Formats: sequence, structure tokens, C-alpha cells
Amino acid sequence: MISNFEQVHNYYERLVFEEVLRRASKRPDLMPDALADVACVALNRLPARYVRHDVDLMFYLTEQERQAIELSLEAALDYAFRLVSERSSHGKPYASAEKKAA
Repeated sequence: MISNFEQVHNYYERLVFEEVLRRASKRPDLMPDALADVACVALNRLPARYVRHDVDLMFYLTEQERQAIELSLEAALDYAFRLVSERSSHGKPYASAEKKAA
């Protein structure tokens, strides 16, 4: 049996990447490499939700679940930008703080 797993992805990845890029325009203090760090920190704070098609997930969610996703996404991104900014301004890599917090 042959299966095609190329469609399988973490639902949050695209949302996080798009939002990091959107917010980056308001954060000229962050170097471009730091944006990937922000995305990693945010994704590590969110649950894994693997799907084949994003619409499949959204179709079956209640309005409360959609709102919870939006709030958790917002909180994870706020935390990630704050952590990476603080670490960058002190010349420290973000990874050391993430490992200690985990």
C-alpha cells in the first residue's frame, strides 16, 4: 500500500508564519533570523493539530473552539515576540530560556 503524506501538516504552522510576517513590519528591532525563532517559540507553545486540509478542521469546530484557537495563537505569538526580543536585546539566544521553561 502506498500513501501520500505530503498533504499532512500542522494546522498552526501557516497561521503562525503569516502572523509573524505581519507583525514583523511593526518590529524593525528584530533581525530577520529572529523571526524564525519567534515562529519556533510560538509553535512550541501551541498544541500539535495535524490535518490534511485546513478547512476540514475548521468545518468541525464549534464557535467556542475557533475562538479558543485564536486566543491561544495570540497568546503564543505575544509570548514568542516578547521572549525573542528580550533575549536579542541582551545578546542571549532564546533557546536557553525555552529549554529551562520546558
